[in-house]
Amino acid sequence: MARTGMRSDGKANRDRILDAAEDVFGRGGEAASTEEVARLAGVGIATVFRHFPTKAALLQAVLIRRYERLRTEAETLLGHEDPGAAFYAFFRHLVADAATKIAIGEALLDAGGDRDGEAHEAANGLRRAVGVLLERAQRAGAVRADAELPEVYALLVATSRAAAIDEEVRARMLAIVFDGLAR
Repeated sequence: MARTGMRSDGKANRDRILDAAEDVFGRGGEAASTEEVARLAGVGIATVFRHFPTKAALLQAVLIRRYERLRTEAETLLGHEDPGAAFYAFFRHLVADAATKIAIGEALLDAGGDRDGEAHEAANGLRRAVGVLLERAQRAGAVRADAELPEVYALLVATSRAAAIDEEVRARMLAIVFDGLAR
């Protein structure tokens, strides 16, 4: 989330820092360093800490931005002509995206932060968007009517946690999950 009243060069620096942090912490988790973030962003370490006074604050901002980006992606699918295809494609996308999100979330907890407050609200925004995609897919007959958001989200979390397995196994796993969700 951008700060209001920030100069354009300050916003550009902040965006580069967030991009770099998402990459660095997504690959390295808590072991990754803010120095590496600064180097990759092309700024000094003092600039990183001017925008984000702690590693936890940086990680929280990265996680919030990631949830908000995913929510926006889900919302763009609401106009898709095939609600079932949109739902399953987004489910598949979230599973493929999960390893980075999980690494960032765990790094945030390791850095002494938590997922309450703004991060929790951003995560709930994504969850609501998935719920709308689910409802549309159910109305279109692509997802069984008795599958409610809590169960579908539990399946999403479980398959996301297992996503580190090889692509072929992940594809078969998702096919089984999607068969179970189909009407």
